Order: sequence, then C-alpha cells, then structure tokens
Amino acid sequence: MRQDGRLGGLLHEVQRQAVCGAEPNTRRVLEWLHRQTGAHIALVAPDVRTVESSTPEFPSRTLRPIAPLLARVRDGRLAAAATQTEGLHVRCEALALPGPRPVLVVVCPEALPPDTAALISHTSSVLSLLRQAGDSGRLQRDYQRKARQLRLAVLHGLLAEGPILARRMTSGAVPPLLETNRLRVHLLRCPSTDRDRIAQAHEDPSGYHGPDLMVHCPVFKEHLICLVADDAGEDHSGGRPPSLSETLRCLVRDNPRYAMGISGAHPLGATAEAYGQAAHALAAARATPDRVAFYHGRTPLVSALPQQPAAQWARALLRPLDSVPRTSADITRLAMIAPRSGVARLLGMSRNTVTAHLKHAEHALSQNLKDVRCRATVHLALALSGSCADSVAEDPRQQPPALDDLLRTEPAAAWARTLLGALQARHRRTLRAWLDANTDAQQAARRLGMSRNTIRAHLRTAEAVLGVDLLTHGTGVYDIVHALHILEIRTAVSTVHD
Repeated sequence: MRQDGRLGGLLHEVQRQAVCGAEPNTRRVLEWLHRQTGAHIALVAPDVRTVESSTPEFPSRTLRPIAPLLARVRDGRLAAAATQTEGLHVRCEALALPGPRPVLVVVCPEALPPDTAALISHTSSVLSLLRQAGDSGRLQRDYQRKARQLRLAVLHGLLAEGPILARRMTSGAVPPLLETNRLRVHLLRCPSTDRDRIAQAHEDPSGYHGPDLMVHCPVFKEHLICLVADDAGEDHSGGRPPSLSETLRCLVRDNPRYAMGISGAHPLGATAEAYGQAAHALAAARATPDRVAFYHGRTPLVSALPQQPAAQWARALLRPLDSVPRTSADITRLAMIAPRSGVARLLGMSRNTVTAHLKHAEHALSQNLKDVRCRATVHLALALSGSCADSVAEDPRQQPPALDDLLRTEPAAAWARTLLGALQARHRRTLRAWLDANTDAQQAARRLGMSRNTIRAHLRTAEAVLGVDLLTHGTGVYDIVHALHILEIRTAVSTVHD
C-alpha cells in the first residue's frame, strides 16, 4: 500500500507537467524521489561527466570513480547497476531512450531496500516518457512554427503581387484558398495568447485551414488575419458544419474581449484592399453591440480626383524614390500603412535599420515621414501610382499640378463632406487638434484643455461614426487628413469670393 501511495504521487507529478505543456521539469521529479527515499539523485548526461539535473546536495565527487560503470549503463550493456564508492551505496539506471542514454544515479549512505529500488526504476521510466513527450512536443512546436511561417508567406504574396507570387511561396503545397475566385478578410481582435489556440483548432494536416487561411498578424500581436473564401455558389444547406466566418462570429459573441471587422468580397489580387477594409470595420466594431462590423463601401479619394492630373502629380512626387535602393523604397511603402516597430517585426530587422532606410526616402522625397500630414501625402501618391498605372503617358514639358489644385475640385469636396458629414463639431475640433499635434493625444489634450482620456474617447467615437481606423496607425487617419484639408481649402476659397 505504501508503494501504491508513492506511485500515486509520481503519477500526480506527471499529470501536473502534462497539463502545463512546457518542457519536462526533471528537477521536480528528482526532488520528489528525494523526498520519498532520502537519497541524493542526479541525472547524468551521456558523456557520464555532466550533471543535467540533481537534488541540492548530490555528491558529484562520486561520479568520477564510477565513470566506467556509467558508460556501460549508458551504452545499454547493463540496464541497471549497483555499486559502492567512498562509503556510499550507488544505483545507476539508464533512461529508456534511443542512442547514448542519460543515466539516473541515486546515492545513499545505506543499501537501498527492494521497494526503493523498484521506485527508482519507476521514476526512470517516467523520466523516459517525459523526455519522449518533450521531444514530441518540440517537434509539434517546430511544425506549428513552420506552418505559421508558410501561411504568413502566402499572405505576403497576396498582399504584394497577388496569387501568382503566393503560389510560388508555397513550393507546390498550394492552399485551397488560392483556387477560389474571391475572398473576404475577417480581422479578429483577441488576446495574443488566444491566437494559437484559435488557429490550431481549425488547422488541417497540411497546415492550412481547409478552404480558408488564418495568419498571425506580424504587426499587431492581438490581431488574427482570417482570409475566408467567398464563393457565391457555395451551398451551406444539408447540415454541413458551420463556415469559418460563422465560427468566428460565434467566438466574438461568446468572448467580450473579442471584436471583428469584415471586408467586402474581393478578388485574390485585391487582398491588400480587403485587409484595409477589414481594419476600418474593426475600428467601427468596437462601438457596436455585437462587436462585429462589416465594411460599408465608401468611395476612396483616389476615385474623386481627376485621373490624369492626379497621376502626373503622383509620379512627380514619387520619381525621386527611383534614386534610392529598392529595399528602402519597399520599406517606405510598408511604413505608410504600419508603424515602424511593426515594419521591423514584419521584415525581421531592427527598428534602427528601418529608420535608416526611411531616412534615405525622406531625403529623396524632401518629406518628413514622421509627420502625419507628410505621410498622408506620400500615401496618396502611392495609391494613385497604383490605380493610374495604365493612364495616358504624361507630357514631360507640362508642369505637374499642385496637390491643393487637385483637392479643390467639386468631386473632392463632395467626398470630404460625405466622409465627415455625420461627425459632430466637437469631435471635428478634436481631430484637427490631434492632427496638429501629429497624433499625440497628450499634446492635443493640452491644446484643447481636456484630459488625454477625453481626447481618446473622442477619437474612438470618430472611429465608430466614420468607420475608419485611427488609433492603430492604419490608413484611416490619412483620409481624415485629406478630408479636413479639403474643407479648409473650400472654406478659404469661399471667404475670398465673399
């Protein structure tokens, strides 16, 4: 009965470590065995000299005289052995592992009774199982890490150049998502510790998520980017399991800390646009009762500007980027849609390296990219250069228009009024002060005589009303910069005419 009680304690320790899911804690098992037997214990590495783990007062001096015996046990010539050295009784037992094996060494002033020897054998078996489980766990973690990297590479390909590059990223293991025609981005905001659990719950043996794809956002640790296939002809009847979209909405419903923004349906080549829509919808979702929001289509400023003059202005502004290294230009484009720290994480480089590349671009463009209004200008030029790539070639003798000339047009004014029309005057004042302070809420609070929390509350309200993302360094703030500037231009023109 006493032996059964001892084994029960050993089983409890094994269960505790299994629940933790971390690396095996050999030291705790050795300390448990010490409490049961009073002996001093060590786990000796296969080199028979290094102590991997031991109880506090283990006499390491005993190892040198018994090194030949330890080597025989390590190599499997003996399963276990008992000897004496320096007046101490020593029992050695190898762990049941492949290759040269670690050896459990138990040292006691007195001879070990049979029940204690049996307990040592049980402990050796448990340590072997824990080691094997740890190796299996490491393999599983390595697989999960590589699967996450592959999914991120697919997302990078879709965001950068579309499905062709995304296919090349997979080295033949093409995810089913790339076979679909359209997708929606579901941007889930949840505690960062929940992302692995959610993604793994829906992962298939190939490392993907059936017809969909779930990717850890490399910029914002609390975001899980879910690319959901949108097949208009898909049949959800007949008792089929719920779609990923439905499952995600249930997760948000059941977890008050979750929120989700959902984009419109887009072809695979427009994944970047879909992601931007989902980010704006997520900002609005925080203020909705069910914390889920769909993106409601809004005409982009690019579409409200005269195409050929706007393209001419954009090319003139961006032409100096041709003189900087390609890497610096690419990093500059990324820095227009994500904070510098996020760009550094995304590209696996230091923030100082990102800053150095941006300085090259700043010098070439004559723009201060730390200033939100300058970033808005460059971002608009980049958007125009992408949307007007096939426009009529410009006349090199023609002077490019100024940005204000483009923004004075009636379509641009209508766009600004539509965007800001539902916003209360006090929130509009807060936005102006916040932009004047280069998005520093504390500085804006001092200028307006408010608390920083009040400023942020106004900004959250503006996010919900406007349906744009302002506080996570997304592109929504650029729309506000341009809309407020357009209205200021129109007001100035009206004043002059009056």
